[in-house]
Amino acid sequence: MAGALVKVQARARRGEVIDITAMVAHPMETGFRTGENGQILPRNIVRFFVCRYDDAEVFRAEFFPAITANPYIAFTTIATRTGTLEFRWIDDRGAEVIERAPLIVE
Repeated sequence: MAGALVKVQARARRGEVIDITAMVAHPMETGFRTGENGQILPRNIVRFFVCRYDDAEVFRAEFFPAITANPYIAFTTIATRTGTLEFRWIDDRGAEVIERAPLIVE
């Protein structure tokens, strides 16, 4: 997997609902296509996405072969305290991409 993009506001008020978007660069090979040599390309998709706010899991998704390449996710959470949001994607081969974004709660 290559890189990821996350968008989270840098500051929020306690109790405010914050919008979060995340996207990872990944070809999402389904295992149904054939390559130039006629062989089936092995499946390799992003299987799991998890967002943690400090130590608490706030969002989780499991993906399946019908998902598009470079999956984009949008969700919300509530700003409760100053901390770090951690975004983690894991594919079929066990490769991981981890991004972090700080959030200051006033």
